[in-house]
Amino acid sequence: MSKDRAAFEDKVAVVTGAGSGIGRALAVGLAERDAVLRYAEGVRAHYGVVHQVYNNAGIAHHGTVARTEFKDIERIMDVDFWGVVNGTKAFLPHLIASGDGHVVNISSLFGLISMPGQSAYNAAKFAVRGFTESLREEMLAGKRPVKVTCVHPGGVKTAVARNATVNNGDDAQALADFFDRRLALHSPEMAADTILRGVAKGRPRVLIGWEAKGLDLLVRATGSGYQRLVALVSRRVGALRP
Repeated sequence: MSKDRAAFEDKVAVVTGAGSGIGRALAVGLAERDAVLRYAEGVRAHYGVVHQVYNNAGIAHHGTVARTEFKDIERIMDVDFWGVVNGTKAFLPHLIASGDGHVVNISSLFGLISMPGQSAYNAAKFAVRGFTESLREEMLAGKRPVKVTCVHPGGVKTAVARNATVNNGDDAQALADFFDRRLALHSPEMAADTILRGVAKGRPRVLIGWEAKGLDLLVRATGSGYQRLVALVSRRVGALRP
């Protein structure tokens, strides 16, 4: 990171949201419009300027659409989507005023490719992607001094999967164990380093992990065709309870 350090020296950066602990509580709080506006104004008042905001809100729910309750979908959208929207909206005026702003919104691999049993999470992360890409277009069209980056992590070792809720009757522990054994391929430190390198270079999209890059290429190459492949694999491994 040494050669990219200039992108962060003397900059005020805000990181909002996480998958567990204090970060998760902050993410939930950020879903409340008044709270996040007060938070943004408090940061600006204290430091005088805000240069970068990293909106990193993430909780998950596993289960089929037919059996998932409305409250579970709403909860995922409140944190994973509205947390990002509110964090962006609250800090954007301060980022513009800084003359050298940067919005970094964390989507997911599941903001590039859909998966059965992840409808709520997919919906939120696809929404983050669309929201972020549209924001970037607006900043470019308006010649605003704000860069915008959308991040799509693959299998990173975080608590999101371990803390995920599931439909009644489904096995939350089995899901968490599967993620830890098969999908948690990268450390949070590797993910953070990849994000910061992408930010330093002003990249509009950052993919974390070979699997994110590979599946992104699959979607680009097959269009909607990948959905049949995913459905077939899911049926064969028995990943879903009807």
